Amino acid sequence: MKNRLIIALFYLVGLTFLSLGISLIILADLGAGAWDAMYVGLNEHFGLSIGTWIFIVGILLIFVNALLLKERIDVSAVIPVVTIGFLIDFWLLFVFDDFQALVLAIQVAMLVGGVAIIAVGIACYLQSKIARNPMDTLMIAIQTITGKSMAVSKTMMELGVLIIAFILGGPIGLGTIFVTLLIGPMIQLFYSPVTKLRHRLCEDANRGPVKVNS
Repeated sequence: MKNRLIIALFYLVGLTFLSLGISLIILADLGAGAWDAMYVGLNEHFGLSIGTWIFIVGILLIFVNALLLKERIDVSAVIPVVTIGFLIDFWLLFVFDDFQALVLAIQVAMLVGGVAIIAVGIACYLQSKIARNPMDTLMIAIQTITGKSMAVSKTMMELGVLIIAFILGGPIGLGTIFVTLLIGPMIQLFYSPVTKLRHRLCEDANRGPVKVNS
């Protein structure tokens, strides 16, 4: 039971870090990842908050994925969609409300820090199989339909979303390239130590409290 609580905590911490990192990259205004640039473009064109668009697109993807994979609708996928959407609105509309990075050095620091925080968040999020993000499921659906490798399928998906973001006028720039190239290696960098931490915590939970002889 304690192990499940620890893993659930890693999941929630991971989503929190993920949303914070995305928010910092958006605020850095040097270019965001494909999906985030698309959400910002939707926000600027049609109103509604970025978190709301994450929820709307996520719900649509849940149905699209079910159709593409010819499987039941993954109801659990609503969990990360709602959580990330809520948290990003929390960061952007409350914590960082009216914040502007006017100095390039601060923008760069926010961009690099945002990528690192996202990587830590995903490393924590991957410790659990509580609910899969519908974007990850879409990548699997593309792989299943095309027969291509996971890397090629992810690239196809990202390019498609990037084109939509470009059409919508989302924030695409040097930061977009930076995020695309570094996020994978950064996740790999943090995944091993985060996994070791999770194993250690779960082992300590199994041992129970240490008895002290009086």
